[in-house]
Amino acid sequence: MKVINERSISLPELDNYVQEMKKRDKELNFRAKKVEEYLKVVPKTKDYKKLTKELEDAQIQRLKPKLITLIINILPEDTDSLKTILTGENITLKEEDLKKIVDIVKKHV
Repeated sequence: MKVINERSISLPELDNYVQEMKKRDKELNFRAKKVEEYLKVVPKTKDYKKLTKELEDAQIQRLKPKLITLIINILPEDTDSLKTILTGENITLKEEDLKKIVDIVKKHV
């Protein structure tokens, strides 16, 4: 097996893939069922594409696609939560950028 492309995907996007698999295969395998169960309990935005676009258009210099996916998956409600998410990454953002991100996320929750 050869990996052709590697990228992060958001939970809503993963949910779409699982639903497509369910339609195609009629029945999910064990791991896919576990993923589906997990996706049912995790809060997620319905319009993740619009949220992704808004975060990309926010013109925050150091906000990479991987971080956008992480933000969409967790949906931080305040700047402290966002800072906590970003501590695992090698990135520091200005307070105004953090607030801008949180404001964008709040519109989609």
